[in-house]
Amino acid sequence: MTIQENHSLKTYNTFGLDVKARYFVIVKSVKELQEVVRSDAADHDLMILGGGSNMLLTKDVNKLVILNQIEGFEVVEENDHTVVVKVGGGENWHEFVLKCVRRDLGGVENLSLIPGTVGAAPIQNIGAYGVELKDVFERLKAINLESGAIEIFESEDCQFGYRDSIFKRALKGKYAIVQVYFRLQKEASVNISYGAITNTLEARNIENPTIQDVSDAVIAIRQSKLPDPRVLGNSGSFFKNPEIPAAQFEALQKRFSNIVHYPLPNGNIKVPAGWLIEQCGWKGKRVGNTGAYEKQALVLVNYGEATGEEVWQLAQDIAGSVEAKFGIRIVPEVNIL
Repeated sequence: MTIQENHSLKTYNTFGLDVKARYFVIVKSVKELQEVVRSDAADHDLMILGGGSNMLLTKDVNKLVILNQIEGFEVVEENDHTVVVKVGGGENWHEFVLKCVRRDLGGVENLSLIPGTVGAAPIQNIGAYGVELKDVFERLKAINLESGAIEIFESEDCQFGYRDSIFKRALKGKYAIVQVYFRLQKEASVNISYGAITNTLEARNIENPTIQDVSDAVIAIRQSKLPDPRVLGNSGSFFKNPEIPAAQFEALQKRFSNIVHYPLPNGNIKVPAGWLIEQCGWKGKRVGNTGAYEKQALVLVNYGEATGEEVWQLAQDIAGSVEAKFGIRIVPEVNIL
């Protein structure tokens, strides 16, 4: 375990932005992480890095950046219907999902191919195709970055919301998530409520889908519309889908009869951010070294030499044009640093 100085983070963020960390260290165990937190090195501000897939680095990081590579996958509880698995925070999220699918453990198959690590997933309360992390979450263990002590967070402690948790708000930057516990189903009923999944399964002539079928369908859908960050730098969906009051939506629908929308249980209406951005002419548009992806306007990309400032300026220009046309303010899903 060696602390390096002025270390490039280009290969550690999926936008592929070449910014530097003042100090950088890789930890592979809870003990190593506690040693770093309790060492003299912790006199510097700390930043925990997982897969680097949900962030936009706009400048060099004048902190000690700790790369979480804590691994592990273990069944710790089991009954006739469910199992609880303990997973290291440094595990790759998609590889974790595939392990569950291979073991016929249901609950996370709709979250296939989401980039990032297991430890970062609760921070964002990741979600896709009708499923969110909170639906399978049991508890987590985290290291307090001031004391180095291990603390346990139950679901209610995490205050999960839409792409949100307490770790993005009151406890932002104060903990490193080292282990996450998930309750999975032995005989899962698959969730194919999203039309894209249903259409893909129908095209494959699958009438009684397994969790493997659902996972394969989700992977195919995501690969068809999202660029591989190893080829084209990006952080997936850049903006949250906005939720607006029904009255505001009804007024908009009078002006834009084709507006795509989804009613929510709370009475609000969800309007896809990608549709709003596309209507403003951004889909496939390139601005300098960055732009909105040609197959999905919600994804901002780095064509190779973009800086974080360029991407952030593009994001602000897009949000401004959406607000000017629709009166809806879209906000980033990714963390801006």
